Amino acid sequence: MSKQAGLALADVSAGEACCQPISEQRVSAETAAALAPAFKALGDPVRLQLMSMIASAPDGEICVCELTPAFTLSGPTISHHLKTLRDAGLVDAERRGTWVYYRPRPALIRQLAALLAAA
Repeated sequence: MSKQAGLALADVSAGEACCQPISEQRVSAETAAALAPAFKALGDPVRLQLMSMIASAPDGEICVCELTPAFTLSGPTISHHLKTLRDAGLVDAERRGTWVYYRPRPALIRQLAALLAAA
């Protein structure tokens, strides 16, 4: 992720509403540039499924050891998709021993949802 996108992402993921729904107001260039990487990351079916599994994890986080078996893809491919979600700011990761645990970043997810909310 570029430094510019990282700075803008930090601004919109601070927890405050970034903008009104696109059905009510035009999205500013800054907001579009900040949120586009997250939408792009979710544009892949595997990443969308991974995000769904992470966001719906009962304990608020999920081990990569639980994610990988759900797909017919190799471990490195799953890791690549998870890195894309991390780089887009959609998930946080924490290494514990051999395993990495993933948890969603709700503030950014709320921003995406608010932007797409129907009037």
